[in-house]
Amino acid sequence: MSQANSEAVRTAAEAENSEFLVFSLGAEEYAIDILKVQEIRGYENVTRIANAPAFIKGVTNLRGVIVPIVDLRIKFHLDNVEYGGQTVVIVVNVANRVVGIVVDGVSDVMTLTPEQIKPAPEFGVTLSSDFLSGLGSLDDRMLVLVDIDKLLTSEEMALVDNTQQQ
Repeated sequence: MSQANSEAVRTAAEAENSEFLVFSLGAEEYAIDILKVQEIRGYENVTRIANAPAFIKGVTNLRGVIVPIVDLRIKFHLDNVEYGGQTVVIVVNVANRVVGIVVDGVSDVMTLTPEQIKPAPEFGVTLSSDFLSGLGSLDDRMLVLVDIDKLLTSEEMALVDNTQQQ
């Protein structure tokens, strides 16, 4: 195999690898596609919106853009939701909208090969499997891969739009 040919094969293989931002919610590790992430910020107080669902904490002003803040810990029905020094907001771009998601902490960025990603189970997880794109396995770690687009469903995004307009 020529050098140019082997480079093309290696580049094609690398293109299939996916990078994920790893974050924690309670004792579990989750991951979202790094390409959806705009930035990571410390948690700041938000402006509460009347009649918004509990998981929509409110809105914040991010350099002139009003960004709704969704607490995934509440959305996933986790107990003991506390805001501490490790609590961060991951600002994501979903369906041409900027949304902040509150998580317990961010640990690292991981590259997973297609072989390391298994299909999501149909049962026994803390959230509907509709939100899951799979399970990532790396050494002794198991990551729940979250499809952030599906997680913030169109119905919920309508709620987010409504909160932005108030």
